[in-house]
Amino acid sequence: MSAKKAKAKKSRHYGPRASAKVANAMHELKEGTLRSGRSRKRVTSRKQAVAIGLSEARREGDKVPRKAANESGQKTAKKEP
Repeated sequence: MSAKKAKAKKSRHYGPRASAKVANAMHELKEGTLRSGRSRKRVTSRKQAVAIGLSEARREGDKVPRKAANESGQKTAKKEP
């Protein structure tokens, strides 16, 4: 194996179990059985399904990068002089 391939394999951002969790969440989304949060509402968004899969992987300690600090979607108000 070349050094480039070895380095690429070593620095994977997501572990294989994390991608399996996302795949499972996508499968449940397509079946219509994926539910989220305390309210247990049915998930219809593909992005939300991926987020749920990654969250489950994080909870179980799989290799998943930390959430970005700005991920909440809140933007700061622009100050006008």
